[in-house]
Amino acid sequence: MLLVTTHEFKQLIQQIGLSQFTSQLINQLEKDFSRWDTFKKSPRHATHYPHGVIELMPCADDVYYSFKYVNGHPPNTEVNKLCVAAIGQLSEVSSGYPLMLSEMTWLTAIRTAATAALGAKYLARADSKKLAIVGCGAQAEFQLIALASVLPVTTVYYFDIASAAMRKFEKNVATMQLPRLTLIPASSIDSCLEEADVVVTATACKSRQQLITSANLRPGMHIHAMGGDCPGKTEISRCALDASKIFVEYLEQTREEGDIQQLTDHSSVVELWKVITKARPGRTDEQDITLFDSVGFALEDYSALCLTYRLCEEYGIGQSIDMIPELGDPKDLYVGLVN
Repeated sequence: MLLVTTHEFKQLIQQIGLSQFTSQLINQLEKDFSRWDTFKKSPRHATHYPHGVIELMPCADDVYYSFKYVNGHPPNTEVNKLCVAAIGQLSEVSSGYPLMLSEMTWLTAIRTAATAALGAKYLARADSKKLAIVGCGAQAEFQLIALASVLPVTTVYYFDIASAAMRKFEKNVATMQLPRLTLIPASSIDSCLEEADVVVTATACKSRQQLITSANLRPGMHIHAMGGDCPGKTEISRCALDASKIFVEYLEQTREEGDIQQLTDHSSVVELWKVITKARPGRTDEQDITLFDSVGFALEDYSALCLTYRLCEEYGIGQSIDMIPELGDPKDLYVGLVN
């Protein structure tokens, strides 16, 4: 069994490059979403607490089974812990044996951004140059890298209620190799969204917020709503939802956790895989306002784990560990332990 710790995953990213890994993951996601019907899918199993949530996210096809353990504890940052921490496992279906146990905190951030980019590839205007990011926490930089790989982004507006988060974002972006990029700090959400072609909402507060209202909408805008991701947590106003063409990953999960939990009728909501396979249209007019209500789905973790496993095997990265007993007689489990 392959063990990919944070050390090994960092080694992999340094060998390949974060932008290249993100691009490969976008391609992997597109291929896997295109074969949607081959997967065994279910909403994640979430255990909620007043201060956070712990989730198990399984997904499988006929070759691999994957799952991710992940938390969401917004108060953690106050005690110098991550809001989101995760590990994941990939197993072979034929034997049920685990193939890889991997860190997934960094990997989740990358796959979340890659999913945003995949949605934007199909739903945003191809000439979208102005990106607005609302929420400059742990996810912001990954979102920029991914979206800039599929759209001709030249200007980034950004806002966070914490000025330190905005300074952190600006400092990190300055180290990226993103030429011709102009960063514009905003003093409010309204000013951040004023000229945006694409908007990302990425806040952690577990409450019903209205970060975007109908007054913020512009013809042709694409909204990636990734922060409304559990029951009782929303970021987009009902009037903004009503004015948008809405797309989701997996309707059965998103209608409970996403911004569309505010709606009673989900008949017009379209799953993204249908757009990718051309079963349903996405943007049909340059003036359309599109909204991808992306809460994170286990198929994305499957794609991320499969890609990581393949690349770690290719580059010889990771530790081989014994987690399953090797026995002379597989029916004699006892003797293998006591001898």
